[in-house]
Amino acid sequence: MIHGETVQSPLPQDLPWWMPDHFIFFSVLYLVLFIIGSGVGYCVLKSLKDATCQEAGHHH
Repeated sequence: MIHGETVQSPLPQDLPWWMPDHFIFFSVLYLVLFIIGSGVGYCVLKSLKDATCQEAGHHH
């Protein structure tokens, strides 16, 4: 990758990880996306669990 050239793909295998600014930016980006995705997944699974328990007659 030439200095000043833009990144054409955000996929991890296409990133120039040897450049510190790209490494920091994309590491933080992927970490934040993982945390947000985990939180959304937890909320969806918890709501599905609560919905099935409520249908079966279990109340809190």
